[in-house]
Amino acid sequence: MFQKNESVFNILFEAVSEGVIVVDENQTIVASNSAAEEMFGYVKSEILNQHLNILIPEKHHNKHGVHFKSFYESQSSKRKMGINHQLFGTRKNSENFPVEVGLNPFIVENKKYVMSIIVDISERKQAEDKIVDLNTQLESKVSKRTIELNKTVGNLKGEIDKRVKAELELRNALKKEIELNELKTKFLSLVSHEFKTPLSGILNSAVLIGRYTETETQDKRDKHLSTIKNKVQYLDGILNDFLSVERLDSGKVKYKFSHFKLSKVVNEVVYNANMMLKSGQHINYPKNIDDISIYNDEKILDLVLGNLLNNAIKYSPENTSIDFNIVAKKDEFIFEIIDAGIGIPLKDQKHIFERYFRAENALTSQGTGIGLNIIKGHLESLNGTISFESIENKGTKFEVKLPIIIEE
Repeated sequence: MFQKNESVFNILFEAVSEGVIVVDENQTIVASNSAAEEMFGYVKSEILNQHLNILIPEKHHNKHGVHFKSFYESQSSKRKMGINHQLFGTRKNSENFPVEVGLNPFIVENKKYVMSIIVDISERKQAEDKIVDLNTQLESKVSKRTIELNKTVGNLKGEIDKRVKAELELRNALKKEIELNELKTKFLSLVSHEFKTPLSGILNSAVLIGRYTETETQDKRDKHLSTIKNKVQYLDGILNDFLSVERLDSGKVKYKFSHFKLSKVVNEVVYNANMMLKSGQHINYPKNIDDISIYNDEKILDLVLGNLLNNAIKYSPENTSIDFNIVAKKDEFIFEIIDAGIGIPLKDQKHIFERYFRAENALTSQGTGIGLNIIKGHLESLNGTISFESIENKGTKFEVKLPIIIEE
């Protein structure tokens, strides 16, 4: 049929710039145009009446035969081959190259044929591959630049962080230096004031003792000797406070734990406190604690309770009572000391445990301002706590909690 109408087909085929291959039901090539022959490297006599497989890579022969049969036997209209797949043709020299193929079924004299429109897309694929390669290179460069940029940003951030840290450390160091200078000033002022008054008293009493040489003036000598003793004890207490501060700061405190009766410490603390009572003052404390034992540092507990009781006496007026309560729980002891004294001004309460701090309404009374700081430090070292409630001009309640320690 195609030979009879060869002139017609030649005119049609040669007018098409794409390669054209026509096959019958057996995939035998019955017609081709010069574009297809040039594309595959054959002359017309070499390609006519050959099986279509000569134009297809060998590894695809089986699959292609199945697909062709399915397409041929179906009522298919024209369509493109290899959608979502890469197609290749094979030249006479066995070189494979990428192609696009459009299938166009048609019937002539009751016989069905398939016309394949073939486009060599080698240049396009090369361009696409080049674009992909360029994109890959670009992505690589972007990734590299991003890494370098992140590294630079990281280094810059690190440098900024270092500078901020250095600046913060410098500010903290300056702040500590200022605080240290303030503490030194307070300490020197404190030492000057607290030592000057008792030392003057000691000197005066010592001078006056020398004037009383007669036997009948013994009572006057005893009075001045008592004054000297009290002043020396006061100075000794201040020096012990300073020593305690140094030991707490340096971590040199070594606690000595032992079993002792709670009543022993309470009685001693109350006895010493009674020596300081003002006119009409009275201490209410529990008397039925003889059967209670405690395992802790006896001297530290004596220091804590003595300091709080002495403060309660010092800052309470005459004719008032001081309540000293003790509660023994399953896992802790609670000590409460309640007075009806001058109280602590609200604005000063947050500073009350700071070293050398003294509330505004207590500046005229003797004191170093380190007692509460010391006992708080000891209590924290013993896993205890100290807290307070206070209303100015009405009184203060201090509460100490000490955990019960089981001897190992």
